[in-house]
Amino acid sequence: MQLCRFELGGTKRWGMIEGELVRPLTGRPWDGIRIETGAVPLATLDLLPPCVPTKIVAVGLNYRAHAAEVGKPLPAEPLIFLKAPSALLPPGGTVSLPTQSAQVEHEGELALVIGRVAHHVGKADALDYVLGFTCLDDVTARDIQRREKTYARAKGFDTFCPVGPWLETEVPDPQDLDLELRVDGTVRQRGTTADMIFTVAEIISFVSSIMTLAPGDLITTGTPPGVGPLLPGNEVEVTISGIGTLRHGCTAAE
Repeated sequence: MQLCRFELGGTKRWGMIEGELVRPLTGRPWDGIRIETGAVPLATLDLLPPCVPTKIVAVGLNYRAHAAEVGKPLPAEPLIFLKAPSALLPPGGTVSLPTQSAQVEHEGELALVIGRVAHHVGKADALDYVLGFTCLDDVTARDIQRREKTYARAKGFDTFCPVGPWLETEVPDPQDLDLELRVDGTVRQRGTTADMIFTVAEIISFVSSIMTLAPGDLITTGTPPGVGPLLPGNEVEVTISGIGTLRHGCTAAE
């Protein structure tokens, strides 16, 4: 099942995608899937980020090949940081490249949205707390990150978290997905979630041992090798097998 958020007539709604149609839901999906009568053509809708997070939790350096690419040792436990919810960008949106940075880069990632309160969740049960999976670009001001040795500003600019286009609720094995990121049609990143150092279940369990996760919270799970620069006019596509393709543009900040 695919779940999306959209705006129609000035109202933000959840919906269930059926082919080329979206059937609006009554309320939030974690409160139960209740379908209203009627349907709207998917092509006519402006999709929103498929989440309403109180927080965005991200994991750094979580692919073996990426760690080798940057010459860093494998971490002993997940390296987590937070992105600002105000950084969210809907599918089809445009990343604003800030004047404060001369090196903004893409990081295509598998992300997930939490479907119920998670607190000290065991690894064996962790996937039961997932509402669905989606695509994400963890846009990063790399020069700021290197200079400050912290992530808050480098990853927190407005528009630095494109996510979508929807949630896929039926993913048999999140450690068996192919991920590809293209810039202007050229492949920049290609990897498989089997290369993750810490699995999705391990990440959820670890994060929930630190902070309570609420329905709608967004977790993104790290990037494969091939991160690279973004320039004004670039068109980015993040494709994950079995989930879909997230697209966004880039422009210079005014």
